[in-house]
Amino acid sequence: MRFEWPYALTFVLLVPLVLAVYFMMLRRRRRFAVSYASLSLIRDVVPGRARWRRRVPFALFLLALLSLAIASARPQSTAVVPVSRTTIILALDVSGSMCSTDVEPNRLAVAQSVARTFVADQPAGTKIGVVAFSGGAQLVVPPTTDRKALTTAINGLTAGRGTAVGTALLRSVDAIASVNPNVPRTDIDVNARTGPTLPPGAYQPDVVVLLTDGATTQGVPPLKAAQQAADRHLRVYPIGFGTAAPARLICSREQLGTDMFGGRFGGGGGSFGADGPLRAILRIDEKTLQSIADLTGGTYHRAGDAEQLVEVFRSLPREIVLQKQRVEIAFGFAAAGAMFALAAMALSLAWNRYN
Repeated sequence: MRFEWPYALTFVLLVPLVLAVYFMMLRRRRRFAVSYASLSLIRDVVPGRARWRRRVPFALFLLALLSLAIASARPQSTAVVPVSRTTIILALDVSGSMCSTDVEPNRLAVAQSVARTFVADQPAGTKIGVVAFSGGAQLVVPPTTDRKALTTAINGLTAGRGTAVGTALLRSVDAIASVNPNVPRTDIDVNARTGPTLPPGAYQPDVVVLLTDGATTQGVPPLKAAQQAADRHLRVYPIGFGTAAPARLICSREQLGTDMFGGRFGGGGGSFGADGPLRAILRIDEKTLQSIADLTGGTYHRAGDAEQLVEVFRSLPREIVLQKQRVEIAFGFAAAGAMFALAAMALSLAWNRYN
């Protein structure tokens, strides 16, 4: 045990000081006590337990002083607590097809809701970043433990044109590289940076969660980007979201507007059909997503509704380690001191009312 304010321990000296004053008062009381001719008369008048009943409240009062004095020094104890080592990058598809209403109210709204819950449920210490992608990919929130910033960013996602899965993977790898010195950026030669070489089958604790509902239409080829993640021992967990029978695209007003890549999905309207050319981009490229998972050591998941998507997010891995941390325990001593003081007061009133 250590103390944040060790000088406050001088208050402990109040205990022997009060004890000394108490004994001085007892001696003075005996000096002026009335002498009785017969001790048997005292035994008849004073109950046998009166003496120890007078002592117990005082002893509790001393314990209260001692506990409060220790609490004032802010004692700290070393405790072993679980801490997450994982950095999670949420790469979320915000292409126009995410406005499909086959999952009510639409895919994007459900993905946002589940992502918010996922962020809130992560253990303390888990860093989370958000990458949004449609025709391009952008790191919306760098890895952080600020849950409010993450929730705000997720709420503000808007739909755009195109799907760039490969570019999103590269942005996700670079986001992890910004907080993990053992992961080189994708624009730097892998051999140019030093770091521990992991044995085959071993992975970094950080992961990429890639949620998409379609197929790549532009940008870096997904498998080429996935190889960059695999070379850095980063696992990617692709999620194919949506049903096999897409419905009309209906975007809310918040989901429309100019996206972060300079495009505008849907103009001023909010409802579009799912027939003709649109049907092709509404199909999930499961073969590619499965290959990404196999290449990087992750697992591919398919979710057709909100409940399935929640279960997928719950099944994602998290690396928890035990770490020693200093925990302040002043509250315990303060609470004990308060209880001792209240007990002393109650017993004194109950037992020594006529003494």
